[in-house]
Amino acid sequence: MTLSETCIRRPVLTTLVTASLIVLGIFGYRLLPVAALPAVDFPTIAITATLPGASAETMAASVASPIERQLSTIAGVTSLTSSSSLGLSTITIQFDLNRNIDGAALDVQTALTVAARRLPIEMTTPPSFRKVNPGDFPVLYISLNSDTQPLSVVNEYGEITLAQQISQLAGVAQVLVYGTQRFAVRVQVDPVAAAARNISLEDVHSVVAKANSNTPVGTLYGPKQTYTLVASGAMEKAAEYRKVVVAYRNGAPVYLEQIARVIDSVENDKVASWFNDNRAIVLAIQRQPDANTIAVVDAVRSSSTPSLTVPRSPRRTGAPLR
Repeated sequence: MTLSETCIRRPVLTTLVTASLIVLGIFGYRLLPVAALPAVDFPTIAITATLPGASAETMAASVASPIERQLSTIAGVTSLTSSSSLGLSTITIQFDLNRNIDGAALDVQTALTVAARRLPIEMTTPPSFRKVNPGDFPVLYISLNSDTQPLSVVNEYGEITLAQQISQLAGVAQVLVYGTQRFAVRVQVDPVAAAARNISLEDVHSVVAKANSNTPVGTLYGPKQTYTLVASGAMEKAAEYRKVVVAYRNGAPVYLEQIARVIDSVENDKVASWFNDNRAIVLAIQRQPDANTIAVVDAVRSSSTPSLTVPRSPRRTGAPLR
């Protein structure tokens, strides 16, 4: 008995089976994920190396090249590309589709450890890497700007408060910050004024670094009580650094403001992002591979919309020097 004959002889059974398939189809349709591209997990790793102040040529020759030579010894590499800019080198290494990404990451970490011996000694921060998927792209952008607060304050609120809250939502993989403007105190030394007082740049660097040290002070032990000493002289503004004594010449102190221009600025003033012709901090939100795009966007909007007002007095833990 064929399927067609069974359906003709048993119309009630045929109707019930058809109705069941329709109901299951409607139920399964509601559970289908919504995505513009299929979920493809390419075994790709991105390596980032930084050397502040180095030119693109120096980064390519002294940083990217030793790392590339060591990475080329790893088995299963299909492509190896790198780009170098001012103080930054980015290396992308893609493996064969059959290569396990965890095993590839272990080989990359070993290669970076070996290559670290050939990197410049001025490179105090070792190269870092992370697993990436070239098919990932942000599903939502959030622009942050303010007419009353500087971008450093907006960046602190967006990167520390808003981005961390959004990254904890279900379906959110990570939140990238474009146009980062972290607050920093910038010291611009006048070489003529410093040379006239016989002060070198190394002297200025050493004095400024020691002026805002966060090293432990110590502990006082008593017969009945113990006291922990805490240094409360952390400097956060440029005005506080201007009165730092760099050296003594002819019995008189030489202040930092006499040989340098000390200003409130940002860590990297060569990075910027705009939204509608206005400087802004942009948060790019990426979803997890198995997450529903519409659900992720709705969750982000419902959780972040009431919190987009930048506070007027954000908490600041200290001002790094640049």
